[in-house]
Amino acid sequence: MRDWEPRRLAQAAGAQLVVEPARVSSGMPTGPRGASVDSRELRPGELFVGLRGEREDGGGYAAKALSAGAWGVLVTPEHARVLAAAANAGEVTNAGAGAVLAHEDPLGALHALARAWRRELGGRGARVVAITGSTGKTSTKDILAALLGARTRVAASPANRNTEIGLPLALLGAPKDVEVVVLEMAMRGAGQIAQLTAIAEPDVGVIVNVGPAHLQLLGSLEAIAAAKAELIAGLQSGVSVVVPAGEPLLARHLRDDVNTITFGEGGDVRLVERRADGSVLIVAGGEEIELWPSFAQAHNLLNLLAAVAAARALGYTPSGRVEVEFSAMRGQREALAGGALLIDDCYNANPMSMRAAIDDLAETARARRVAVLGDMLELGPDAERLHREIGRHAGASGIELLVAVGPLAAEMSATFAGEIHCVPDAPAAAETVPGLLRTGDTVLVKGSRGVGLERVVAALGAGGAGEGTTGEGHPGEPSCGEHPVVSAAAAPGRR
Repeated sequence: MRDWEPRRLAQAAGAQLVVEPARVSSGMPTGPRGASVDSRELRPGELFVGLRGEREDGGGYAAKALSAGAWGVLVTPEHARVLAAAANAGEVTNAGAGAVLAHEDPLGALHALARAWRRELGGRGARVVAITGSTGKTSTKDILAALLGARTRVAASPANRNTEIGLPLALLGAPKDVEVVVLEMAMRGAGQIAQLTAIAEPDVGVIVNVGPAHLQLLGSLEAIAAAKAELIAGLQSGVSVVVPAGEPLLARHLRDDVNTITFGEGGDVRLVERRADGSVLIVAGGEEIELWPSFAQAHNLLNLLAAVAAARALGYTPSGRVEVEFSAMRGQREALAGGALLIDDCYNANPMSMRAAIDDLAETARARRVAVLGDMLELGPDAERLHREIGRHAGASGIELLVAVGPLAAEMSATFAGEIHCVPDAPAAAETVPGLLRTGDTVLVKGSRGVGLERVVAALGAGGAGEGTTGEGHPGEPSCGEHPVVSAAAAPGRR
């Protein structure tokens, strides 16, 4: 948007330009460098969008944003009138900017603006990949960005910008010379993937998997599959969709006018060999592809297949080294001062991702296997049974010490055969776990985002603990909906 004149930007957003920005020097950009919904995270030159929430209206922070160097603000008409009066009175100052745009629905205007920028990028030749799934979508996004990064100019959703707020912000942050934009899509209920798809207009869609996440909200695996398949329904005719091979829950949602590429065992893209030197051999459409990924977990190798399928749908065939820096709290390994090894996977959890993490711990630990497992939220009436199944799976996998965090996780004690400690919450776990570890242990920390197990990671002395948390002073974008967040302005500490 940096080349867009203010009136063009207002038209794209469906907004009224109430106050023109101050003139800038010749050769300087005329439009914003991106957008923000948090006045504390705003970078100079960005457009601040004041979103309305249940408890707070972000438009009340627009003057602060202008003073902090915002290119301009997009707010409701009542806030725009106040800002216009202040600007006329010389009460609001900003170094070389200060546009005020008004719209009755700033979130809707943000969506319209992001869609317009996506079409501008498409006109320049850029293509968009949209990734969703019950688990692993962030890691698949990270892998795909790494696969493409050596071949083309890529922009990917930063951190967890995957909601009706985060996805448009990610799109608006993509530079004008980008060639591929990789977007992650989360959902908290029916209709939300459809909304995000309408904004992103993907050239390639990816559904990594369908699993028992959001059961409390949607009621059944079939309903979860239908919600994820809104991505397929929203694709334009002739584009490609990547789906797991043999997934019956998605079968009825596939379209004859969309090119379907399957991955995994029996799929179009499949893993045929894992070698001792760390390389993998993949067959894709009859072609052999040799890769040296920087990771070896079975679930991430499956995510790699999905990413390879997406890359090939764009016309790229990856090869060689695949160095991936995964997003925070998604399986990072860190040596602890006491001689133990931490697997920090505490960003979120559902039964599918919990089993995968336990399997990885069982496969890779060189000595005692320790798991700190928190509640898996939003599982509905089956929550207790699903937690007991995880306890059984942990015992069968050779986990020797289990710390169950929360009332649901305590159900694991009924089925786990090894040593188990049940604690009520994350602060209690943070006090308990350090004293249980020994030199040589490998400890997995995993639970739903609402449990806050980053406290345990911090107590173990790991660097970077707590990144991406929400709450006062940590305005992380709402993630994949483990507990509803109405909007940025409604969330605690968000503006």
